[in-house]
Amino acid sequence: MEIKINNIADIRAAARQFVSQMPAGNVFAFYGEMGAGKTTFIKALCQELGVVEEVTSPTFAIVNEYEATATTPPVIYHFDFYRIKKVEEAYDIGFDDYIDSGALCFIEWPEMIEELLPEDATRVDIVVADDGSRTVSF
Repeated sequence: MEIKINNIADIRAAARQFVSQMPAGNVFAFYGEMGAGKTTFIKALCQELGVVEEVTSPTFAIVNEYEATATTPPVIYHFDFYRIKKVEEAYDIGFDDYIDSGALCFIEWPEMIEELLPEDATRVDIVVADDGSRTVSF
């Protein structure tokens, strides 16, 4: 599946389309270069899933937890593994417990912990075109 985002004004509609076609499973690994819009897209996804609080990048916290009204269980975990130096750091925060919780897990920079991802994790690629548009594929 591919979703085209021509500009930032299209992001909520793209998130709505993504949510309506989300594959089964609770772990979504977002790949894309720095500045591709991973955090921005995850923010829009969280809003579509009923998160009313501000969604921010968990770059320094590694994981943020949000209450969502349109998910079961009603929580979303948002990870950013950009800063970790070794996979053991993911174990230290209890990564296994998060992904085993059944809650949605949106992961930025999954390449840092790829060996820990469950086999049924959904890979989501965000690619920036020369014109600044994005393509989200999953």
